Amino acid sequence: MSPTESTVTLRRAAAPDAPRMMLLHGLAENESVWDACLPALPASHEIWSASLPWSAEGVTDWGADVDLTERLREALEAAPGAVDVVVAHSMSANVLLDLLDRDGRAGGGLLARYGIRALVLVSPFYRRSAEEFDWRTISYYLNDFHLIMEEGLRVHSGGRLPADLQAAMAERVRDRVGPYGWLRFFELYLRTPLLRTSAITTRALVLGGEHDFAAPPGEARTLAAALPDADVHVLTGCGHFPMIEAAERFASRVTSFVDSLSRPAPTGGPAPSGPGTSGPASTPEPHEPLGTGPAPRGAVPVTALEHRR
Repeated sequence: MSPTESTVTLRRAAAPDAPRMMLLHGLAENESVWDACLPALPASHEIWSASLPWSAEGVTDWGADVDLTERLREALEAAPGAVDVVVAHSMSANVLLDLLDRDGRAGGGLLARYGIRALVLVSPFYRRSAEEFDWRTISYYLNDFHLIMEEGLRVHSGGRLPADLQAAMAERVRDRVGPYGWLRFFELYLRTPLLRTSAITTRALVLGGEHDFAAPPGEARTLAAALPDADVHVLTGCGHFPMIEAAERFASRVTSFVDSLSRPAPTGGPAPSGPGTSGPASTPEPHEPLGTGPAPRGAVPVTALEHRR
């Protein structure tokens, strides 16, 4: 096996005929990112997770591969049968969108081939137009890239790391990702305005974190509005890692969405994405007072630069 190949692991068994769910970690993460939410994910599904080349323990030269979609395809191929729902976090959500876009331009068939019935896109990066990328955007994601790595370390450790050690570790993770790895990430981000989202017609749930300064919640809402059949929800009180920071609420949202797949989807096209709209099917979170759910679309920063002001 090549060191750049993707592998999959059975995380939770189910009945022999149960549908499968595949979990895809993001950049510089690993399969443990799902540990906190795993027990509460849909009991109806057999749960698998993938170890991708851009994991925290992955090979350092994965960034030399200009097409990461094949690595994601390997993970789907490695599953022992159809994958009903794919849950993808952060950069892997963008690799998944890129894979579906390329497949659509080539004539389609990927969803049917792997049996994919729905997507859950967690903390994705998305901008609707090329004009939204400028030199400040590049400077932010390049020069502050280590801050995203540091946030991952903080969340995974539960805030137990001393600040100086956390910062030093984040810089080591950034250096391990390297310039080529960063370039692959940013290329995916830059291509988001070019995605033919109108052709990605499978059911989707887009989840964001209220305080995410890497992939801010406005981008989750914008992506959901661009997809023909997507729900969106912003989880309050958390950032880029809602599956850890709000594990039970995250799993509850995923479970409710998966349960809804057996019910007829509402008719109509994408929800409006202009100021003041909140994206499709956005509701307050369970177990929280009414009004503490997702903020209206116009009140949520769309880009990371706005989010940090």
